[in-house]
Amino acid sequence: MRLMVTDGTTTLSYWLNWRFLLCAILVLTPMAVAFYLIWKYERPTKDSCSDREALHDERSWILWNDEAWRPCLKEIPPSFLMVYRVIAFCLLLVALSFDVAVHGGELFYYYTQWTFTLVTIYFGLGSVLSLYGFCKDNRMNNKVNDRIVEDTEKGLYMPLACEGTSNGKVGGNLDYKGKSNTPCSAALWCNLFQILFQMTAGAVMLTDSVYWVVIFPFLSIKDYEMSLLTVLAHSLNLILLLGDTALNSLHFPWFRISYFILWTGIYVIFEWTIHACLPLWWPYPFLDLSARYAPIWYLLAAVLHVPCYSIFALVVKLKEYALSRWYSQSYWCQR
Repeated sequence: MRLMVTDGTTTLSYWLNWRFLLCAILVLTPMAVAFYLIWKYERPTKDSCSDREALHDERSWILWNDEAWRPCLKEIPPSFLMVYRVIAFCLLLVALSFDVAVHGGELFYYYTQWTFTLVTIYFGLGSVLSLYGFCKDNRMNNKVNDRIVEDTEKGLYMPLACEGTSNGKVGGNLDYKGKSNTPCSAALWCNLFQILFQMTAGAVMLTDSVYWVVIFPFLSIKDYEMSLLTVLAHSLNLILLLGDTALNSLHFPWFRISYFILWTGIYVIFEWTIHACLPLWWPYPFLDLSARYAPIWYLLAAVLHVPCYSIFALVVKLKEYALSRWYSQSYWCQR
């Protein structure tokens, strides 16, 4: 899958020209806007841990901690989502390992492989959080059961907060509003997990759509071979992520397209840095700054971020709308 090497990427004349200046503006300006949006919406507050209720009233997109491992419907046990994430993580890790073993470390010059690795990390962290939530719920249920046995032996009866729930189990350490009192350190990991979800969603849509719609049909690459690993790298991540989206309770606020933009911007800067130091081939021909219309290609790539993120946001909205209409009594995410 290697393209032809572009001559002169290590010379000053390759970089000191109007094309690179325009491309740099097209990359750095969205990154600056993204940093501003993150600062505006994500900056910590003094009571971010002590007053979680007030924080959620102010920032509705922030997860209640159990939403990181709780399925969107009450009928689906958290263990089901946990098993799904563990299986997805194993499949992605095996596919990634085989791909690196076959093609070597040069594979990470591709944005596709960066994204595939990010999706693998997402499911790895999701598996850990799901296991944490599963163990936490089990501990709480055991405490409740022990309390019932103790009160029964003493001839006492005390109403429990979990009575009247659909499954008769406690969904976590609940306060009077039914929200999870998870430690702040765990809450930080849960919010990081939600950010990863939105980064991977946009990046996967971008890589897979560009590959199947642009690169594969229209670009002829020397010694290009369509292998099973190539197909998996551009399809398995999206399939597994859509499955997790159908099951999870994660939200999809629009401003977090900023992380997706930063992810792509960091990749482009990485490619520029590598090519400024070493005479390497460009993994994607539209990144080549020697092309006359390079700024147009960079502009198109930047604009593509909006529809790619929008499509996945629409998928999440359609899921929320359908479940709230069809399963209004058991849909968790109505608030």
